[in-house]
Amino acid sequence: MSDDPLARIADALDRMAPLPAPTPNWHAATAFVWHANPDHLAPVAQVNRVALDLLHGIERARDTLLANTAQFAAGLPANNALLWGARGMGKSSIVKAVHAACLAKAPDLKLVEVQREDLPSISRLLTLLRAAPVRVILFCDDLSFSHDDQHYKSLKAVLDGGVEGRPDNVIFYATSNRRHLMPRDMIENERSSAINPSEAVEEKVSLSDRFGLWLGFHPCTQDEYLAMIRGYCAAYGLEIADSRLVAEAIEWQATRGSRSGRVAWQFFCDLAGRSGVTI
Repeated sequence: MSDDPLARIADALDRMAPLPAPTPNWHAATAFVWHANPDHLAPVAQVNRVALDLLHGIERARDTLLANTAQFAAGLPANNALLWGARGMGKSSIVKAVHAACLAKAPDLKLVEVQREDLPSISRLLTLLRAAPVRVILFCDDLSFSHDDQHYKSLKAVLDGGVEGRPDNVIFYATSNRRHLMPRDMIENERSSAINPSEAVEEKVSLSDRFGLWLGFHPCTQDEYLAMIRGYCAAYGLEIADSRLVAEAIEWQATRGSRSGRVAWQFFCDLAGRSGVTI
């Protein structure tokens, strides 16, 4: 080891600085997950998703996101999208299903998932993606921010800001239970306690304003809930008397105390298991 103090400091800084992420094999998979420390993109062998035509009750959001994604895949202008609303109504499922549907015409369209905890490293990820020979849907599931969370500032360069801006080959899709990505009481506290309430609130909600496309997901009706289950039964060849299906499905949602696409799928998994049908 060198006795030069400056040389030792330089060596220490080299050890502390993250190494550049290796260039991934983009042909290895259609989807990747970003990991920080060390930075790398891990290929996903099999994406956990359902077919687009099995998503019932959210047809308008499905068609809108599909059209936006097809535009992006074709090299045309498209918007970042925020999918917000009720739990279990297919927000993340629709992103993965739309990506799969677009692969037939755009095989170089990749899905890259980034965890909310890794948002501080997103500038390094963008540097890697900017040089990629593919088009990328950057996806963050269940995005939200707490009172003291500053991660939302890392996203502004992805969505709209920064000197370089968002790479032309990258689009950002996020799902959240909150329309403005942060608790309502957090916004109200800022409004009531700040010296300039409007400026404080503006800083907090400006992130959601940077999404050009907002798609709302609302609790489903009982008819939509039953339509989801009937769709699963038809897709997997499960035959059951409709009167029995309705009675058992309604009992299932009553025991759960909620009705959503996730509850419909959970009921169908139970029904398929009892009926000896492989999913």
